[in-house]
Amino acid sequence: MTARPYPIRVLIADDHDVIRAGLRGILSPEADIEVVTEASSGHQAIALSRHFRPDVVMLDIRMPDVDGLTAARTITDELPETRVIICTADQSAEYLRAALAAGAAGYVLKWAGRDELLATVRRVAAGEQLFDVELASTLLHQLVGRPNASLATLTPRERETLQLLARGMTNRQIGADLSVSPRTAKAYVESLLKKLGASNRTEAAARAIELRLVPTSS
Repeated sequence: MTARPYPIRVLIADDHDVIRAGLRGILSPEADIEVVTEASSGHQAIALSRHFRPDVVMLDIRMPDVDGLTAARTITDELPETRVIICTADQSAEYLRAALAAGAAGYVLKWAGRDELLATVRRVAAGEQLFDVELASTLLHQLVGRPNASLATLTPRERETLQLLARGMTNRQIGADLSVSPRTAKAYVESLLKKLGASNRTEAAARAIELRLVPTSS
């Protein structure tokens, strides 16, 4: 991973003061990380993200007024350069599925160790996607019995498309990244969904984890 020339600017969003203080205590001492602000609700997280435009937003799921998944979707839609990590106590494959659909680039549990939390922030800021390995495995087992696919069935373009799709990108965003039209990007997405036996984009993102195109945190 290439070192960044400036600190990773992080927004912490959680409705519990103790959790925010704990995360700040882990992140702030690091020379390459700067906690720019904190939010205690989903509405605040969205508003402060618009104002500060952080590199990474760490979001709890259960928050007042606007939940973390809705906030994640709004932030990733409006601020594509901002990466979202869901940091939660909810150890649920369904929440992981929803986080993928909302465009989150990471999913880490609150009781993760210091080293795992720091690695998740750094690697997500560098453009990777990291999801809790046990939850990812559970989600994949829920897909057992559906048609499977190997990397050999996907064209290089479809592999690239799958990686971008797993980051929560829209067809328009995928097209811009690949320098093709949204219509062509849509064709890539439809083709890979068919090859993967996935009925929607969220299941395709889960397949991306299975095919090791998206790393999991261990």
